Amino acid sequence: MGVQDITEAQEPLVLPKPDLHHIVVVGGGAGGLELATRLGNKLGRDRWWGRKAKAAITLVDRSRTHIWKPLLHEIAAGSMDVDRHEVEYMAQGHWNHFRYRYGEVIGLDRANKRVQLGRTVDEDGREITPERWVPYDTLVIAIGSVSNDFGVPGVAQNAIMLDTPEQAERFNRRLLNACVRANTQPGPLRPEQLHVAIIGAGATGTELSAELHGTARGVVAFGLDNIDPEKDIKITLIEAADRILSALPVRISNATAEILTGLDVDIRTNARVTEVTDKGVKIANGDFIPSELVVWAAGVKGPDVLRNLDGLEVSRSGQLVITPTLETTNDPDIFAFGDCAYLLPPGEDRPIPPRAQAAHQQASHLRRQLQARLGGLPLKPFVYRDFGSLVSLGDYSTVGSLMGFVTGRKMLIEGFVAKMMYRSLYKMHEMALHGFWKVALDTVSRLLTRRTEPHVKLH
Repeated sequence: MGVQDITEAQEPLVLPKPDLHHIVVVGGGAGGLELATRLGNKLGRDRWWGRKAKAAITLVDRSRTHIWKPLLHEIAAGSMDVDRHEVEYMAQGHWNHFRYRYGEVIGLDRANKRVQLGRTVDEDGREITPERWVPYDTLVIAIGSVSNDFGVPGVAQNAIMLDTPEQAERFNRRLLNACVRANTQPGPLRPEQLHVAIIGAGATGTELSAELHGTARGVVAFGLDNIDPEKDIKITLIEAADRILSALPVRISNATAEILTGLDVDIRTNARVTEVTDKGVKIANGDFIPSELVVWAAGVKGPDVLRNLDGLEVSRSGQLVITPTLETTNDPDIFAFGDCAYLLPPGEDRPIPPRAQAAHQQASHLRRQLQARLGGLPLKPFVYRDFGSLVSLGDYSTVGSLMGFVTGRKMLIEGFVAKMMYRSLYKMHEMALHGFWKVALDTVSRLLTRRTEPHVKLH
């Protein structure tokens, strides 16, 4: 099967060789970038011993660089240097034998097997790329999820979500500006001025609350003498459920709550938010939490574009419904995985959770299955293995549970061992993209640099 001819494209594209099967991966998140990298190295390059490439691989993303999404809370808190962890799609594609196309998917034409990319512009409004079509033989959708505001008034205007690095950096700038402003103003601080309200006590919100406790005090230590962090900086974690980390085992929830309470994080459970204003957060029971720094981390849904992709089936939460082989239910030439996909395993009453480990496993599975598909072999179903959950609480602790392979039960771990396991998850992602030696050298470089630079972002 070759690349489809395009007659209505607004921009002539440099297409792959017409005799090659064209696999288009939409979304350069953890799973999408791993898949494109592995497919490029396995199928997209000519071998020196005479074997020709078996497929052309194209990655499409609306950003130009990749950041592992579980790190966004560190960017928001200012404890991570983004430049040292970004992966540039264009360079990654060059080194790993896939093409990168800049743009956001806005439509799909299944009959002609092509995906539509929207127009992109720069900060001055000048066009970078026009609206155009990209043809495919096999399409893989891995565009992740976005925060769900559940229609709560004021969220869009007064809260910041942490779906992208740009949003995380925006919150960090707002936090830094608030501290500098408070340090130089002549009068006393307003109650809401340096109060951070985090709505949603899942992994992102919980990890952010602990990370902020340390980094906010780090910022103040660099010369903001008029701020007393113990008195002026407050962090409130707000959760509608009866406990934080409600999707994880109770033991992890309780251990995490105990650590956060020791850091003076105000935990509000059974607290349903009814409105977010420019002065704070309104709770259903009538309470009002003063805060000018609000983060919304409560719930996720599929991006809105998925509801209008030429008849592909979506779940109530806006995710693409897929079969155990990761194919969409209405089109065997279109696959989906990661946070944007809804997969209910046979015999289960809950779908596979939107976690990085699930996307990593699905990317590995799909790489093998697409290779088999090109060889005319039948697809095998995906089987998810839950290896446990880990929650990083910054420099204070890490807690979680790991699956015991001997007993078959989950074991609660905490402290140094848990922290090393948490960091290993990111190293596994990096090695999937770069290989062992580059990751080893980058790790040493970061450790050396961290000893000579501030541990918090100050600009």
